[in-house]
Amino acid sequence: MKIAMGCDHAGYDLKEEVKKLLTAQGHEILDFGAPSLEACDLPDYVYPAALAVASGEAERGIFIDGVGYGSAMIANRIYGLNAVVCQDPFCAMLARAHTNSNVLCLGAKIIGSAIAIETIRVWMTTDFLQEEKYQRRVAKVNAISEKHLKKL
Repeated sequence: MKIAMGCDHAGYDLKEEVKKLLTAQGHEILDFGAPSLEACDLPDYVYPAALAVASGEAERGIFIDGVGYGSAMIANRIYGLNAVVCQDPFCAMLARAHTNSNVLCLGAKIIGSAIAIETIRVWMTTDFLQEEKYQRRVAKVNAISEKHLKKL
């Protein structure tokens, strides 16, 4: 799978660790993240990564910043993205199964790499539940996007 990754300086170390793991698993990583620990502005790195997912250049995105919320705020302003912040594997399972999220946002200052890696594993391997109630709910969220967001 092709995965767009983005991060700021706070997420740099975790992004590098996750990138190695996902590459070893056979995924192709498009790295839009900050190149170092030097302080930077999150939108400069997450926005291009978000556009890669929205345009279909990548199938999913994993964005890492200090707490995850900044990345999710940026990603959810882009048509076609459903970004979630997850701090544990249970949330990651629900985020995929119930919402069909295509962007996972993590907080490197909140969780350690072992939990982050397990959270990513669960999110990457959980399928969207095809039950009518989840399809209906996701369709309602997508209708909001259709009404208020501009397609690329």
